[in-house]
Amino acid sequence: MKDFNAYANYFEQHIKTQRFDHQPNELYEPIQYTISLSGKRIRPVLTLMACGLFDGNLESALPQAIAIELFHNFTLIHDDIMDNAPIRRGKKTVYKKWNTNIAILSGDTLFALAYQYVQLADKDTLPEVLSVFNKTAIEVCEGQQYDLNYEAESNVTVEQYIEMIRLKTAVLFGASLKIGSLIGGASIEDAKNLYEFGLNIGIGFQLKDDLLDTFGDENLFGKILGGDIISNKKTFLYLKALEKASEQEKTDLRLHYSSANNSEDKVEKVKAIFTRLNINETAITEIDKYFKKGIHYLDMVNASEENKENLREVARKMINREK
Repeated sequence: MKDFNAYANYFEQHIKTQRFDHQPNELYEPIQYTISLSGKRIRPVLTLMACGLFDGNLESALPQAIAIELFHNFTLIHDDIMDNAPIRRGKKTVYKKWNTNIAILSGDTLFALAYQYVQLADKDTLPEVLSVFNKTAIEVCEGQQYDLNYEAESNVTVEQYIEMIRLKTAVLFGASLKIGSLIGGASIEDAKNLYEFGLNIGIGFQLKDDLLDTFGDENLFGKILGGDIISNKKTFLYLKALEKASEQEKTDLRLHYSSANNSEDKVEKVKAIFTRLNINETAITEIDKYFKKGIHYLDMVNASEENKENLREVARKMINREK
């Protein structure tokens, strides 16, 4: 197996065999619903690709790939509650389809199920795999808290925002690759470089998500555009706009982002300011910076160029995607 699609098909075949239809039905039906929405499956596929990069046994990494996917979906269920997001992957979010209490419990159960899968690692690699997974789980929660904090803070910097998305989003990409590489028999140095590759690509991935939230195609993106603006999220776009804005534009932006107004008019007015300041191009330049930094770390990994090129292609698709 060489390219992303081959690994993705392999993963999809196996996750479909996992049973999440236990009782009580009210707890497990939302889990089955969430897993069935599929999504991009990037993180678990990266786990398998990292294992395959060193000619490791893919079957050995499969439980950890499933664990990564379950953990990711746990974060999405809870994130949607906190963001009041009604749509995920073009479908109703769990708390909207059921209710908030059920969504919290189902998310918690997904978290526990993820640990059941991750602990199936071989005894020789289990301590390090668990260490990476535990550290990542804590960091993702730290990032989410910073995200919530910044909604109420007025002086968030671009540097603080990048650190927040490093924790909330990027570390899971890094962990996915590091765990897979450890199971595949990588050296400590190669596992570290793959982690840094995933970390930087993950930051670029989130910056692209910020960009698409405002400037994307809603039909492709799968979520309502302008959600970050409506939620007053101080994304990279907003923070860079403040740096480049005139005094009047700064006043207007801060006024919009202190308002509970969730109308399309608010979104359009903020988007107009971003457009005048050419913020979309600024974001594209920043995304490219992290892409190149990630590729630098991948280049240092001691593995076949053919296999590394497959990972480079995944990174390019993550950065250049429209949804």
